[in-house]
Amino acid sequence: MSAPTVPACPRVWFITGASSGFGLLMAQKALANGEKVVATLRKPEVLSDLRTQYTEKQLLICKVDVTKSEDILAAFAATEEAFGRIDVVFNNAGYGIVGEVEGTDEEKARNQFETNFWGGLTVTKQAIRVFRDVNTPLGGKLFVMSSMFGIDAPPGAGFYAATKFATEAVTDSLAKELDPAWNIKIVVLCPGWFKTNMTMVNAVVEPVHPAYAHNENLGSMQVRQLMVGLVRGDSPALQDATKLINKFWDLSNLENPPYRVAFGEDAKSAFEAKWTALKSDLEASEEWSKDLAY
Repeated sequence: MSAPTVPACPRVWFITGASSGFGLLMAQKALANGEKVVATLRKPEVLSDLRTQYTEKQLLICKVDVTKSEDILAAFAATEEAFGRIDVVFNNAGYGIVGEVEGTDEEKARNQFETNFWGGLTVTKQAIRVFRDVNTPLGGKLFVMSSMFGIDAPPGAGFYAATKFATEAVTDSLAKELDPAWNIKIVVLCPGWFKTNMTMVNAVVEPVHPAYAHNENLGSMQVRQLMVGLVRGDSPALQDATKLINKFWDLSNLENPPYRVAFGEDAKSAFEAKWTALKSDLEASEEWSKDLAY
């Protein structure tokens, strides 16, 4: 396969978690459309085939463990040296843990926060720095990978949802802090279930907590049953990841993309469930919020 012709002014993409799943698919999509890509991942050798298809003027591969801030800073520095700017950051690295809140190993949960939240936050902060201080006045686009579970937390994945809730909260705050003159666009991506290594290979499934094992109708037990088909890759809940990447690509080409987007009917249902619950809570709060002023 020969590399496609590079357009006169290709954008520079910085992608985390590029070894598989959305990260790899996004890198392939951008490269196939003539963009320049910095693909970051813990094991660069995984992309040896991709390296043979593109020159160093189009593809830079950096070893990055997002739990190590020095790796992230070095990758951004290498990108600036190689390409002089970054136009799109696809902040994607992360993984899931399935297990009851009571039954999830605390060290594993903390490690998940180190990757999904703290690692992602370091990438976000570096993206903002480059967009503001290097790209002036062009700015840039930051895509933050969340999940439908960053909107409506399910049973059986409490800590994964917590990392996404935290990511969305800090991103919401950051978005309100930015000076519009910096021309920085943020898009929070909230996919449902898609067929990637996230569900089929990389998900960590904890042993069932004994207190929940007696009743298969409990929420976490139903999620565990769902995971069987997801891990096998034959669940009807799984959607086409390539089609999703095409949606991401289309969003990247919008001058003013929407801020938060649900992808898939399951993700839309999660948004609707949260909306309904919040509305109910608001209505219930009406009486309890009266007569509280001095």
